[in-house]
Amino acid sequence: MPVTTRTSATATVDAAGDTAAAALAPIAWKMPTTGAVVVLLAALMALTAHGSTRFQLATSADFFQLPVLTLPARPVILIMALAAAVATGLAARWAAARATIPTWVVATMGAAFVVAFLTWAGAGRGTLIPLVTILASTVALSVPLVFGGLAGVVGERSGTINIAIEGQLLGGAFVAAVAASVTSNPWMGLLAAPFAGMTVALLLALFGLKYRVNQVVVGVVLNVLVSGLTGFFFSTFLADSSTLNRAMRLPTIAIPLLSHVPILGPVLFKQTILVYALYVVVTVLSFMLFRSRWGLRMRAVGEHPKAADTVGIKVMRTRVNNLVLGGALAGLGGAFFTVGSGLRFTEDMSGGNGYIALAAMILGAWNPLGTLYAALLFGFATAVGQTLGVIGSPIPANFVLMIPYVVTILAVAGFVGKVRAPAAEGVPYP
Repeated sequence: MPVTTRTSATATVDAAGDTAAAALAPIAWKMPTTGAVVVLLAALMALTAHGSTRFQLATSADFFQLPVLTLPARPVILIMALAAAVATGLAARWAAARATIPTWVVATMGAAFVVAFLTWAGAGRGTLIPLVTILASTVALSVPLVFGGLAGVVGERSGTINIAIEGQLLGGAFVAAVAASVTSNPWMGLLAAPFAGMTVALLLALFGLKYRVNQVVVGVVLNVLVSGLTGFFFSTFLADSSTLNRAMRLPTIAIPLLSHVPILGPVLFKQTILVYALYVVVTVLSFMLFRSRWGLRMRAVGEHPKAADTVGIKVMRTRVNNLVLGGALAGLGGAFFTVGSGLRFTEDMSGGNGYIALAAMILGAWNPLGTLYAALLFGFATAVGQTLGVIGSPIPANFVLMIPYVVTILAVAGFVGKVRAPAAEGVPYP
């Protein structure tokens, strides 16, 4: 039987072809352009900044107190502009060479802009910018985004488009509030919340997988359905009820010793159980997705369901099970809005976080760790907006409220072209 082998000449021709194709590829000027905009904005902020900015770096419970950091606004912003300019120049150099721009270059641009913006916002105002509070709020506010994003990762890695994350978050918030109020125990609300997300996920599986209705359409309809149902029950039974809708909060759990470490302690180790559960879920899911048989089967179903079926993997069962698991995660994230924040349930209190969670999932390349980083970015934008609204800001209040959504649009528009969705996402089988 003849055997065909690759000759060295053929390999050389292929390598030359790959090199020529890379040379003909268009230059991606996206990041250098973004860096140029950052430099321009920093320069404008430096021109309008006066006085100094004060940053609070410690809390009263820390092992030792860090002094308030007072910085001259204009010089600091100019230094940040210079750092951004250097990073932009390096990015342009790598882009012109059609090479991958290192992550640290992009991170330098982002950090320079954030420091310049916070310094400019607090310049000459005489108020403290509570940096520790902003970072702690970032972690807390990212909870529904991370759990919602992970729900999308689990569902879409197995081939099901989960647009219904918004409804799962809202349903989780509603059930958590009612269960906690009826039992006078916020822990019962936390335990009940995942079942709301699982119910929405089962409806998505029924119509989107069994009856093959367009999964995007079903997801949007389910979001509207949950919004309508929870709005009806709120206005009919919960609005004026002191027994069905009470403000109950999960206790803050301080990890001994670690919670007293300056800056990092209050941010990472003085949170509710939801934040600690986030650490565990992200770690476990990151391992299971890429280093377990369960994860391999899930990814196989999402990439090539026919091949997975051929080797004995139950495609429909795998998709339904993962969709229900994702619904439970999203419902758990929805509990943050009520028992996680100590608030009563109100209409549509999820506030579009389900769609931002989808953006975090896409920006994170359908990867649990990437989703976490993207969610932290959006949580940070929200925390900054809330802080500026409290301490006062030269930016109009309505524009401050727009910050997290603007960051979402810019982030997805800037980086989504670099990622690829699972090949069989949204494709019915069999």
